[in-house]
Amino acid sequence: MIVSRNRLYALLIGACLVGYLWLFLNLTNESEFLSKEVNVCLFKKVTSIPCPSCGSTRSVLSLLHGKIEQAFLFNPIGFLLFLIMMVSPIWICIDYLLKKDSFYHFYKQAERIIKQKAVAVPLIGLVLLNWIWNIYKDI
Repeated sequence: MIVSRNRLYALLIGACLVGYLWLFLNLTNESEFLSKEVNVCLFKKVTSIPCPSCGSTRSVLSLLHGKIEQAFLFNPIGFLLFLIMMVSPIWICIDYLLKKDSFYHFYKQAERIIKQKAVAVPLIGLVLLNWIWNIYKDI
């Protein structure tokens, strides 16, 4: 997908802000949220099957508390989300301040690599394995 630098940056900053708000709301009611009874996933509500990203918020919350094993058990995708939410806004702000587009070039390069069949197929396989694991855990 061709997307301009400014549109990509705005989208990522907006997504991170929404993510921070979501985490903040869940930090205020964390004990309930870390339980298995939480069901905010539309896919799970409709199908009764957890999606591949179910447990990601709980994973990020666990990482924020330094509970790495617990974060992994909730959902390994949480590690990627945590990394994106911590690094991308800082990198984007630095790009804006220095009038550069290094994050945009990194994104375009990563997109080119991920589109290669030799990379895409294993990544899809990992997502499917994670999905199977989520179903098995009944997260």
